[in-house]
Amino acid sequence: MTIRNPEQRAALIEGGHRLGALLEALRAKVAPGVTALELDAFAEATIRAGGDLPSFKNYTLEGARRPYPATLCVSINDEVVHGIPNEGTKVLKQGDIVSLDLGLTHEGIIVDAAITAPVGQVSEENLRLMRACDEALAAGIAAAKVGGRVGDISNAIEKSFKGTGFAIVKDLGGHGVGDRVHEEPFIANYGHAGTGEELVEGMVLALEPIASLGKGAVILAPDGYTYRTRDGSRASHSEHTILIEKGGALVVTKA
Repeated sequence: MTIRNPEQRAALIEGGHRLGALLEALRAKVAPGVTALELDAFAEATIRAGGDLPSFKNYTLEGARRPYPATLCVSINDEVVHGIPNEGTKVLKQGDIVSLDLGLTHEGIIVDAAITAPVGQVSEENLRLMRACDEALAAGIAAAKVGGRVGDISNAIEKSFKGTGFAIVKDLGGHGVGDRVHEEPFIANYGHAGTGEELVEGMVLALEPIASLGKGAVILAPDGYTYRTRDGSRASHSEHTILIEKGGALVVTKA
């Protein structure tokens, strides 16, 4: 999506603010004993109460054999992305880490963001993994400039992870967003600066660094949506929707 007028820009920013605030509300609810279903129900009720729509619910990911059945993606520990919260019982346990990925449609414009949160007290290694993803996201955002290239973002994210000891999940990455949940361009979390599509004013992108404690290879679960690490290691995921502007990227999904 490319924002073309002040009305679209205002709708994008308002939707992003609502999504950011909701994710922080969900973060506050993360605790041992809480179920993924409870988090999903809260997310959907909050979105609909604001007059908006849950973007993920009934959306069919390219290549998937069925629509996504829930509002929120709840991915625990070795579940990397797209964990389904309402098929089977998923209960958060002390020491887990959980990725909460959510899309919201406000006045026809889709925004997308994710956080990874600790469940109670978690290991220092897990905390470092989550911080590394947050820092890589910040690096990618800083590299997103008018006249630059998608590869500038990818390269900045890759460099941010160097020296951390964590593995980038290379099969997954960011994407365009706005008119649809997933749009071109694909934004890898590794690559060469100066390559790829040009970044133009008004472009709306979702950046999402994803990394694991292990080797970074993933497999798709039989449910057709949940990606897990192949080696069973834990993974973390951070995501913001941004708007490319002349003064630098505007992060629209901050609380």
